This record gives sequence, C-alpha cells and structure tokens, in this order.
Amino acid sequence: MALHRIFNFNAGPAVLPLPVLEEIQASFLDYRSSGMSITEISHRSKLFDEVINDAVARAKRLLNLGEDFHVLFIQGGASLQFAMLPMNLLPKDRFADYVNTGTWSTKAIKEAEILKKDIRVVASSKDRDFCYIPKNISFNRDAVYVHLTSNNTIKGTQWANFPDTAGVPIIADMSSDILSRRLDMKKFGLIYAGAQKNIGPAGVCMVIIRDDLLKQIPEGLPSMLDYRTYATSNSLYNTPPCFTIYTIQLVLKWLEETVGGLDAMEKINRQKARLLYDFIDAGEFYRGTADKDSRSFMNVTFRLPSEELEKKFIAEATENGLGGLKGHRSVGGCRASIYNAMPTEGVAALVDFMKHFEQKNA
Repeated sequence: MALHRIFNFNAGPAVLPLPVLEEIQASFLDYRSSGMSITEISHRSKLFDEVINDAVARAKRLLNLGEDFHVLFIQGGASLQFAMLPMNLLPKDRFADYVNTGTWSTKAIKEAEILKKDIRVVASSKDRDFCYIPKNISFNRDAVYVHLTSNNTIKGTQWANFPDTAGVPIIADMSSDILSRRLDMKKFGLIYAGAQKNIGPAGVCMVIIRDDLLKQIPEGLPSMLDYRTYATSNSLYNTPPCFTIYTIQLVLKWLEETVGGLDAMEKINRQKARLLYDFIDAGEFYRGTADKDSRSFMNVTFRLPSEELEKKFIAEATENGLGGLKGHRSVGGCRASIYNAMPTEGVAALVDFMKHFEQKNA
C-alpha cells in the first residue's frame, strides 16, 4: 500500500519528521532486538536509561548547556508549569514580573494569581488584541524572575530578541519554538516546553532549569510538584511517558545528525517563513494579523476577505493535501504552523495553492 502523507500544518499535536516516524515504525514491535515494543519496556531498564540519558545529552549539546542546567521531563504539559513555577520559585515575600502577550501568558498569570502570588504585569499587548510584542519594557531589578511566552501560537507573534532584564533570570514558555533557533542561555533561568508542537507527541513537558534556581526551592512541596524530585531522579521518580520521551530523543537525534544543529535549523525556518510572508505581503487578498516586526516564524496567522472565503479556503486546502490550516477557535481566520519538521516543499505547496485560490476567488 502506498504511503499517504499530507502536509500537516496543525498547531499541535503537530507534524513530526518523517525519518523519526519511520524509525519508530521499524522498531515499534521489537525495540533493539529486545522482543518488546518501546511502549512495553520498563522505565527502570537499561534500555530506557539509554533513551532518556541520550535525550538529555542531545538537548544539552544542541542548546550548549553547561553542567549548571538540568533537563527534566514532567507530565501535565506546559499548563501545569503555569502553577509549578510560582510554587517552586516565588516565595511569599517576593514578586515576579510577567509579560502578557496572549492566551498562554494570560493563563500563566491566572495560575499565579490563584496561588495568591505577588506578580507584576509589566507589559501587555492586550490593547491591540495581542498582535505585537511589547518593547522598551521597564523590568523590576528586584523581581525573582521575568516570565514570558517566547512564541504565541494563536496570535502568530514571537520575541525576535529576548529583552535585557538587568540580570533577572528569564523564565520562558517555549512550547511552540523550542529548539527552532540558537539561544543565549545566560539570560534564562528556566525554559519549559510542551512537547507536542515542536519536539514530539503529546504527553510530556521538557523543563530546563538552572541549578541556582533549583537550590532556592522551599521545603514542603508535594513530591510530584517539586522540580528537585525530577532533578534527583533523572525524571524517573514515577513512570514517565516513555514513548513520548523516546520520540523526543529521535527528534533531537534528527536535529543533530540530519539537520546539522540549531544554526542550520534556524536558517531553514527563516527561509520557510520568508517564503510565506513574502507572498502574503505581495498582494491584498491575504492579510497577516501580526505586526511585521513581531511575526512568528513558527505560526503564520492570516485572514482572507471574508469568513465565507476562509471556510472555502480551508476546505479546498484539505482536499489538496494541506491540512490543519484553520485558525484557533478563539480568533478564527487561518494559521499555518511551520514547525521544524515542516519541510520547505510543504510551505511551497501551500503558497502555490494560495496563488491559485486567489486567482479563482479574488
């Protein structure tokens, strides 16, 4: 039977590299001649130790992390991190700065407020429906941390450059652009990323935390909500989502050995985004929704002249093997998520379809 694959523009769960899927398929029934599937092996086994240790090592190499950073795998997605962060890192007598750039930032702020933590929203783009990234922000030098969302899947905005916080550690939700570009890790105290957008299937959140922050965590937290539990047990305190971690390991291997690292990946990602944005900007039929200097190169959001045309566009695109182009239910419109695993030919196919659709419907 011939393999049927579409170009998958879903925002998450999202496209995975085809070589990764093929390797999973080849070893799914008998992982490394064990006679067991990767979904059946014990998380206490040598086989899985090799998987998780390799995933950690590759993440550290790709991000150029020193020994002062820990790579953890925690269930509950990025949404659990909205609460875990202030629980672990924000004492009652201190405060943190938050920047609100959309839905996920808003949810992070809400969870901190539920915990009655002292947070200061030092900047927001809510005044223009989150279509831009705030600039010239005055951060508080005595804040414990600065929290921001690096890429906003729903509104299609992204921090092009991370702000100068005068030494206050940045904590970033990088769920939708983790490992898409080179980072200066000196700015960050903690990064967290739900896997299902750019590094794997749903089921785990990768957390990268600096050792000095780990040492500040107070006693008395529930074990499963304490970062130290994961750091001291190599994320094996309880049964982790083994298959998801295995897939992440293969994605990191693909990034290192096939793509050639983050510099090469960033170059490809920027080329893909430029191809799509240049076409959108060349005419008036399609309209990008994010300010040009705040545009995401992971999630390209755009509108057509009418909602009726948008529905037609999405339906016909699906018929032509271009899936997942419907915008988030909260905003409507269209969205092309062009994560690491989306090949350049997928973006080219989308642009070609958009040209023909415009010719027929303008």
